[in-house]
Amino acid sequence: MLLFQLFVAGCNNPLKETIASVPASLPIVKAMTVGSLLDKPSHVYSGEVIGRFEIGLAFRVPGKVIARRVDAGSVVKAGDILMQVDPSNIRQAVDASRAQLAAAQSQFTLAEDQLRRFKALYEQDFMSKAELDRYQNAHDSALSLVKQARAQHTQASNQLSYCNLKADAPGVVLDVRAEAGQVVGAGQPVVIMAKGGQKEVAIDIPENRIAFFARGARFKVTFWALEDVEVQGQARVISPVADPVTRTYRAIISLISPPPGIRLGMTASVIQDEAVRGRLLIPISAVYQTAENPTVWVIKEDRVTQRQVVLGDIDGTDRIEVKQGLEPGEKIVTAGVHKLFCGDKIRVKEDVR
Repeated sequence: MLLFQLFVAGCNNPLKETIASVPASLPIVKAMTVGSLLDKPSHVYSGEVIGRFEIGLAFRVPGKVIARRVDAGSVVKAGDILMQVDPSNIRQAVDASRAQLAAAQSQFTLAEDQLRRFKALYEQDFMSKAELDRYQNAHDSALSLVKQARAQHTQASNQLSYCNLKADAPGVVLDVRAEAGQVVGAGQPVVIMAKGGQKEVAIDIPENRIAFFARGARFKVTFWALEDVEVQGQARVISPVADPVTRTYRAIISLISPPPGIRLGMTASVIQDEAVRGRLLIPISAVYQTAENPTVWVIKEDRVTQRQVVLGDIDGTDRIEVKQGLEPGEKIVTAGVHKLFCGDKIRVKEDVR
């Protein structure tokens, strides 16, 4: 019991002084300088420049492609024709609807003339009200047929215009998925286009880092093809579901005021900004738990002293944030913390992690 009380007495342990007086080789510990892990970015993510609004354009009618007017990389304006399908069958449908409309209008004109004449006869009491109602009903039916034929003709005319696939906004063609002679269905994407000029960077985050990402977080973005360009970025979208193959989470970084030299498809590097990199991170193995208080061994003049710290979140699998108790530049023990006593003289082997 006496020996146990002397052990827990910490730096005032008289047994410690007795042991220290016995000649022995100095213990070797691993150590690191706090803040050394922050000298360079802790996490860099490779990504690709994409357009913010990427859409797949498709024909509204099925048909055989007869013309392709753009290639991948083409810059287009609103209203430009990108592709065409054969309009022969639809043109015939337009002609048929036009004929039906003409016939309906002719029937309506006849019904309207008859109703006008028989109204005059009715007002002179030369015919009954029932007979007049019969002509009124024929007139109304003819008018309805005209409206129906006109709607069908308008629909057929629209179908004819749909044979031309047009860009609805300025942008850049990213991919063309149909060639002349190919039969395509209605709604089948045949041209992939990035609308507008807004650019973003898509990156994939490993699952052990997703907890440290949040919408609105700031980053620095550099480009392999543009050595002197550095752009501020902001997280806009972080996927809540991992990719089933890579097990990574897709994140979209919006570029703030990017220069004109940035092009779609460029390789980019997304770096955590200074606000994130400024945390003090130490290996979990450096923490020595005494009762409920976490402590670390601080090295000064080849001797160790115990210091209480306030810890934050775990970073990855082997590091933890220190919120209070340490300052950048101080040296701490990272391995062998359970074999030390306050005031021990030690030999240091630098931790290269």
